[in-house]
Amino acid sequence: MSCKNLLVNLELRADNSAVLAVAADLVTRFGARAIGVAACQPYQVLADEPLGTDGVIGPEEAEIVREFAEVEAQFRAAMHGRTHDVQWRFGITLAPLADFIAEQARAADLIVTGHHGKTHSDSLRHVPVGDLVMRAGRPVLLVPQGVRSLAMRHAFVGWKEGRETRRAAADAIPLLREASRVTVLEICAQERQDTAQNDVEDVAAWLVTHGVNAVAQSLCAVGGEGDHLRAELLDRKCDLLVAGAYGHAQLREWVFGGVTRDMLLNPDFCVLISH
Repeated sequence: MSCKNLLVNLELRADNSAVLAVAADLVTRFGARAIGVAACQPYQVLADEPLGTDGVIGPEEAEIVREFAEVEAQFRAAMHGRTHDVQWRFGITLAPLADFIAEQARAADLIVTGHHGKTHSDSLRHVPVGDLVMRAGRPVLLVPQGVRSLAMRHAFVGWKEGRETRRAAADAIPLLREASRVTVLEICAQERQDTAQNDVEDVAAWLVTHGVNAVAQSLCAVGGEGDHLRAELLDRKCDLLVAGAYGHAQLREWVFGGVTRDMLLNPDFCVLISH
């Protein structure tokens, strides 16, 4: 994977400052092309009335166009002076928004998107990150609100043997090369620790051959694996977690065993997720 083409997903009526700050940082780091994208679904008329030819009621269409113009201006301002290759794409669609963003990902190496949690309840404008990960065929960098740069002092690869985790680690190599240090970490049951340590040492050695400053560690879970992992990452001031994802369309499960969906969808740090 390279990071020469970044797709930056912006949401209407949302605070996009964190995702724009991180995207601008990455564009500068990698000399990348920046592709901004936004999408929404139209306000539909009552079920017993036909949709107009464009699927949108006139005054509301004007409001949506105004919202698109606002986020485009934010995007172009954030990318000003960072790269000369800036593109803007947007769409009003009756299809799921994750489908529209995923289609644009054909031109991207990495999707950068924000996390708005309960602060963004508008289903016509909000792209569910789980659906996007499962459909995009590209790694997704999830940026929580409040983050202003991807410092990359200490990154973690959350390891659990499986195709999705291997895919995520490979997708993350360009970012991991930027980290001062990387820990390949598996949280496991005590009876598995020797095997887990061998596994993560294998992964760390592979990353080293790709220019990543990586070390390996396995830890026995005390209580829930998810709680243990979160505590470790916060204590060590994690800047980036690399995670593999598996499951159905709603991304019901993650490849960390005890790590829950809620943990990764309500992060305290940036998370690169791949499927």
